[in-house]
Amino acid sequence: MSKKNWHVVPRQSGWAVKGTGNSRASSVHGTQREAIAAARKSAIRQGSEVLIHGKSGRIRERNTYGGDPFPPKG
Repeated sequence: MSKKNWHVVPRQSGWAVKGTGNSRASSVHGTQREAIAAARKSAIRQGSEVLIHGKSGRIRERNTYGGDPFPPKG
């Protein structure tokens, strides 16, 4: 199973969850909270990362589930 990162991105009619490199959304939700929950489930299952975009499209938060490739020390 590949470790695909999941993006929560704004859409005209709500929020979408897209896998990195996909042109189509995996799912569309009415609220950002619902989209984040769906992306989190997929990321936990695959041990990947969720990148949450704000309304402007810029990444505002990222969460890693599974093995972090660069854990901070201390």
